[in-house]
Amino acid sequence: MSKLTTASVAIIAMACAGGAWYWLHGSRGAGPLSEPVKSAVTAPVVNAAAVPAGSSLSETNQPHDRAVSPDASSPLHPGEVLDFEADVSKLSNVANLQLQIVERRNFFGKNAWHLQAIAHTENPLRMMFELDDQFDSYSDAVTLASLQYEMHLSERGEKQESIQRMKAGNSERAATNVTETRVAPGTRDPLGLMQYLRTVDWSKTREVRGPVYDGHKLYDVTAKYIGPAQNITVPAGVFSASQIEIRVFDNGAELKDAHFALYLASNPARTPVLLEAVMPFANARVALVKMK
Repeated sequence: MSKLTTASVAIIAMACAGGAWYWLHGSRGAGPLSEPVKSAVTAPVVNAAAVPAGSSLSETNQPHDRAVSPDASSPLHPGEVLDFEADVSKLSNVANLQLQIVERRNFFGKNAWHLQAIAHTENPLRMMFELDDQFDSYSDAVTLASLQYEMHLSERGEKQESIQRMKAGNSERAATNVTETRVAPGTRDPLGLMQYLRTVDWSKTREVRGPVYDGHKLYDVTAKYIGPAQNITVPAGVFSASQIEIRVFDNGAELKDAHFALYLASNPARTPVLLEAVMPFANARVALVKMK
């Protein structure tokens, strides 16, 4: 896949938080987050078969799975839909992103969230760079550790499909149309990380850290509470919010060319209302437009 434009970086940054820098460079990057896992290694052991665009394994290989009742105490709730728009430097609304909590379900015997992100470029940028990407995550309902991560990518007419089952230790073998990826226990994917940060009680916890796998590479990510921000104004309204600084490490070395600030609303859902990304060639602002 060729190097992405600034717009692509911005929308992927919101969906993929800790892994966004990997896209920026044009490459194809236990329990709650606690300590970085230095020995974590990712190693696909089975080649994935192609899956129809827009599908997920839940539609093709899980006929017996069923929905699970949500936890009323969690800030995450099934059916939540958050719509965002991305501004890059002086260009407004160059792309849109939708984050969904599709459902809480039984995933091969484990209680899990089905999380989803859908990204599109907008005109006039779309005439030069057409992007329609979908990401699906099946993450543990309590820890948000990744159970399966799917990427259904369509960029400039080129399509790529990836379904990766996270395997920690001697877990069961995945289906033949799924890539098994070995990770350390507690590893999250980008969507799971985004939602996990909403579950942290930042009034009691000032920093969390742990491994994140972006579909290509493993990183250590830290998220630190900076403090209450001034009221944040986005198209969806004015929100009192907390500022969370996200830092990414590759083999112990911090990535100096990409920095992220996430703002979580001071409401029971701890809604993500704004992501600011500072990159070498542009600054991006991904803001909440509406929620339901």
